[in-house]
Amino acid sequence: MNTHYDCIVIGAGQAGTPLAKKLAQAGKKTALIEKRYIGGTCVNDGCTPTKAMVASARAAYLAGRCNDLGVHIDGYRIDMPRIKQRKDEIVLRFRNGSLEGLKKTQNLDVIFGEATFTGPKSISINLNDGGTQELTADQYFLNTGATPIIPDVEGILDIDYLTNTSILELDSVPSHLLIIGGNYIGLEFGQMFRRFGAEVTIIERSERMMPREDEDVADCIKNIIEEDGVKVLINATVQKFVKDSSGQIAATVSAGGISQQITCSHVLIATGRKPVTENLGLDKAGVETDDKGHIKTNDHLETTAPGIYALGDVRGGPAFTHISYNDYTIVYRNLFEGTDYDINDRPVPYCMFTDPQLGRIGLSEQEARKQGMDIKIAKIPMAYVARGIETGETRGLMKAVVDAKTKQILGAAIIGEQGGEIMTVLQMAMMGGITYDRIRYCVFAHPLYAESLNNLFMAIKD
Repeated sequence: MNTHYDCIVIGAGQAGTPLAKKLAQAGKKTALIEKRYIGGTCVNDGCTPTKAMVASARAAYLAGRCNDLGVHIDGYRIDMPRIKQRKDEIVLRFRNGSLEGLKKTQNLDVIFGEATFTGPKSISINLNDGGTQELTADQYFLNTGATPIIPDVEGILDIDYLTNTSILELDSVPSHLLIIGGNYIGLEFGQMFRRFGAEVTIIERSERMMPREDEDVADCIKNIIEEDGVKVLINATVQKFVKDSSGQIAATVSAGGISQQITCSHVLIATGRKPVTENLGLDKAGVETDDKGHIKTNDHLETTAPGIYALGDVRGGPAFTHISYNDYTIVYRNLFEGTDYDINDRPVPYCMFTDPQLGRIGLSEQEARKQGMDIKIAKIPMAYVARGIETGETRGLMKAVVDAKTKQILGAAIIGEQGGEIMTVLQMAMMGGITYDRIRYCVFAHPLYAESLNNLFMAIKD
């Protein structure tokens, strides 16, 4: 095996994997180093497994409310081992497919182990199968991702807490799942396990859920989650955990200044994520990080060390799979196709896969007003959407922020069945400069959810 490479990619996530293949196909001797699984968080612990399980949870939800549509089912049951098996099969299919593609790529070596810089362009690898290996390279690309933040709470190390990774390995439904953190990860898992039959309580320390979203959007999601039977405590913190001899966990919670004790069977920590940089030895390479450990980069994703790039969650910014992948396309095209792309002004769409979904793009109302922009707001409830009424999916809303003078769409939030797909229609309009007044009278196929974009923009009085 080579000891010197043209390029070394550390981390086989959604940027590292395609980048390593592309570099090798361009004739560069390349090594891809991964300490765990090919595919990174998305394939192994994030998008792929959770959305597979969300599909099972939605099937349970539909079975539970089928009487509303005139279809009567004499009971149903949750088969958690089968749900986990299906999820595992999908994950392995994605992971192994990526690994096989890497193995077939000429000029590419895949090495499993943990890499640490020993100098400006040298690394040492603790190999997973034992021993170490010393390598050098002309260029490095860091895609090591992020890992859950574990809060400093008394007794937390005594309770076998769950993270977004370990909760995926449960083959039985918790009797009571306590979730610390009421943001995107906590909400998806909370609704999912409630639909599987668990009692679920979410503890959120902020004065309201999802503080980055507009208040009406956050309130809508909170109402939906609570309607599904999830208990939500806001302005609340956990002060102490105690595990008794039977395995039950007592959590002392302060909510609104009032202390109470909640007994649960499982605790999920969903309080955020931190970059995986601690053991990289970045100081030896001259790579600087910020106060949270994120790798500093310029707009072209190059770090403070020439020839070393950082991509995806490890560098901070929007922590989404599609942003990580876009980082790869920017770096590769700039280095090998002579382009000059940067990370400024690219769209940052995202979707939270509660049911109904939240699809978001662009500026929120609160962001636009903070910037002092002259805006108009279009908003309608999903209860006014014909397709929603016909399918029994009337929870949620459509909301758009537009420039009052130019009529350009500045942002949108869609909470509804296929909310992410509807949001994408507006994203394409934003990218193409299509103004809201044109969408108002656009001919959409009937009856679609997207057809109600007509009605959404009719809500604006010119």
